[in-house]
Amino acid sequence: MIDKTAIIDPSAVIDDTAIIGPHVIIGKNVKIGARTRVIADAYIEYAEIGEDCTISPFSTIGTEPQDLGYKGEETKVVIGNGTIIKENVTIHRAAACGDFTTRVGNKCLLMVGTHVAHNCVLEDEVILANLVTLGGHIHVGFGAFVGGMSVFHQNIRIGKMSIVSGFSAARQDILPYSKGEGRPPVARGLNVVALKRRGYSMEDINIAKHAFELLISEKYNTTQAIEQIYADGKINSLVEDMIEFVKTSKRGVTLRNHKKGYRALKEED
Repeated sequence: MIDKTAIIDPSAVIDDTAIIGPHVIIGKNVKIGARTRVIADAYIEYAEIGEDCTISPFSTIGTEPQDLGYKGEETKVVIGNGTIIKENVTIHRAAACGDFTTRVGNKCLLMVGTHVAHNCVLEDEVILANLVTLGGHIHVGFGAFVGGMSVFHQNIRIGKMSIVSGFSAARQDILPYSKGEGRPPVARGLNVVALKRRGYSMEDINIAKHAFELLISEKYNTTQAIEQIYADGKINSLVEDMIEFVKTSKRGVTLRNHKKGYRALKEED
């Protein structure tokens, strides 16, 4: 059903079971899947939206990226099935690099006022709480939860099933399965609740906890910590994920609290 006040570009492909509400504007190169609801007053262009999604009022999807190098190239946003986009969310289409696509996976929840910048990738079941801001080219792993009013530097990675507390800020990668808070969001422990919900045994969780404690230990640098993990022989898929994530990081991983700023000056006094 398409409301009579909606404005639809002739190039748009909208499934017959989709619902397009009042005053929605659907621009060029848009595909909308079955049973998806675009409630009212949303603006969408250059986007492919899957089935059973909800697009709330005043959301904007697929508009030009905030990238001074963008020169009008035909890029896009792709959103999976069952994703919920709440009010005033902005998702920009990609800049002309990579695969020319900003991606949001299946069953994600983007709460009020979140911003997903150009070329970001959100894997399935990611939750961004109110007013989270992602810079360009950020990769958010499966099942990650990001607390409200948090901000992230472009080109970082937020690891799978990690949880970041609200009002945090990061310039480096966030370790998979970790829980962190602050500016930067220092890893405080494993996200045990999420691991249990995903069916991991306490044996697996304890093995991961051992590796995590070595990675954040001030006794070792990162290379030494990984060597010690292998030496101890306590390895499972969770540990392998963490090690691979650390090894492939380009910006570094937030693992421990470094003294800086007023705290360091205070100690010098």
